[in-house]
Amino acid sequence: MEETPAASSRKFCEGKVKLIGRKPSHLDNGSVRPLPLHMKHIIALGALFLGSHSLLAQAGRVDLTSLANYANQARPAYIQRNNTTVGNAITDAGATLGRVLFYDKRLSKDNTISCSSCHRQETAFSDTSTASTGVAGTTGRHSMRLINARFATEARFFWDERAATLEAQTTRPIQDHVEMGFSGTSGDPAFSDLVVKLSAIDEYRVLFALVFGDATITENRVQRALAQFVRSIQSFDSKYDAGRATTPDNQPFPNFTAQENTGKQLFLNPPNGGGAGCAGCHRPPEFDIDPNSGNNGVTGSLSGGTDLTNTRSPTLRDLVAANGVPNGPMMHNGVFGTLAQVINHYAAIPGDNAGLDPRLRRPGGNVQTLNLSPQQRNDLAAFLRTLTGTSVYTDPKWSSPFNASGELELILFPAASVNSVTVTGGMMTVVNKAAPGLTYQLESSPDLAVWTPVSTVSADGNGNLSQSVPAVSGLFYRYTYTP
Repeated sequence: MEETPAASSRKFCEGKVKLIGRKPSHLDNGSVRPLPLHMKHIIALGALFLGSHSLLAQAGRVDLTSLANYANQARPAYIQRNNTTVGNAITDAGATLGRVLFYDKRLSKDNTISCSSCHRQETAFSDTSTASTGVAGTTGRHSMRLINARFATEARFFWDERAATLEAQTTRPIQDHVEMGFSGTSGDPAFSDLVVKLSAIDEYRVLFALVFGDATITENRVQRALAQFVRSIQSFDSKYDAGRATTPDNQPFPNFTAQENTGKQLFLNPPNGGGAGCAGCHRPPEFDIDPNSGNNGVTGSLSGGTDLTNTRSPTLRDLVAANGVPNGPMMHNGVFGTLAQVINHYAAIPGDNAGLDPRLRRPGGNVQTLNLSPQQRNDLAAFLRTLTGTSVYTDPKWSSPFNASGELELILFPAASVNSVTVTGGMMTVVNKAAPGLTYQLESSPDLAVWTPVSTVSADGNGNLSQSVPAVSGLFYRYTYTP
């Protein structure tokens, strides 16, 4: 069959992603004129090939020459809480690697489950199922929403706070027999087997080298990258934020309805001040959980019996979607499916237990009973709906980097890359744009067939490759990359 131009553009390239440089053409004055480039160059899942410019707009590609902004996202001045682990601040490259890991089903033993299987962008990075499906059954607790996980005083994670940091939390599901299956027990492969698996994948060798300076994969590096991505997920474009930007919490917001402002006051005021006391544990404006909280009186376990160890909670932001539909069931056992059910629970705590938060008790030892009218309960729900944002549900930087077939390509040289050759004092400087921080090989050839290594060059933080060589007539130059 005759090969079409499109097919020809996807021919394999002997294990290298190559940027074809420019052959100097000599002008009358003896200077060197650069020739134009015609290709972008990418690394593809499982193999490396050259592609055409028209492929750029398709899904399944991450441009390492123009990273998304994760590290310097705008956030309101009134947001002050931050649980970032010292030494693991968000970087664009680190969060990019974390995004790929987060969505990659190859992190499960049978290639069927990723972190995103249980934490879905379209539902505020939670799950609509009460228990999430893993490689060997279902989870013992509901999957917690990951919105604004960074913006909390509480640094411990999981409902029962068993992980001391977000970094420690990120690989626990991977090493869980039920969830992702690299437990090293019950016939499962160990995490070390996952390291071997990932180390054989081209794109991970590229990404780990980009982030950490070399391609070595360790659990610590996986944890750091995943934590950076999760901490980057933020939601501060809600109706509440629009009001809070101009007005303190204790005053009516001009953009709120009367019902929403009434609900806000009910949320903020303590029970002895005519309110519901919600802010005592869920502290605005982050709406994170007080680290000193006990359990909230929801004591049922998905496996039956009681579970009194749950003292962690996600932020109250994005409890519901923009249409008012809850982003999945609420509480560790998913027992509540509506805001009304949640409010009714706190209005009349059903029973006492040794770990119940003391703020849910009243003088004399009785559990909390609030005299909220039906209208007040509706007002409180109306306020909670103002905490829902917009962009976090659709922003591409938090979406899957893989295409519908589970494939991923990394762009190492930009499609519009401008290569130049300049001559000064008998030396030529060969310049090109590439992925920041990666190391490339400058090669030369007299005929575009046999290439000779000239030098190894690392792209700087802006992705600039630059190397000076003797000005020799009749040579082609290119930068190449091999993971």
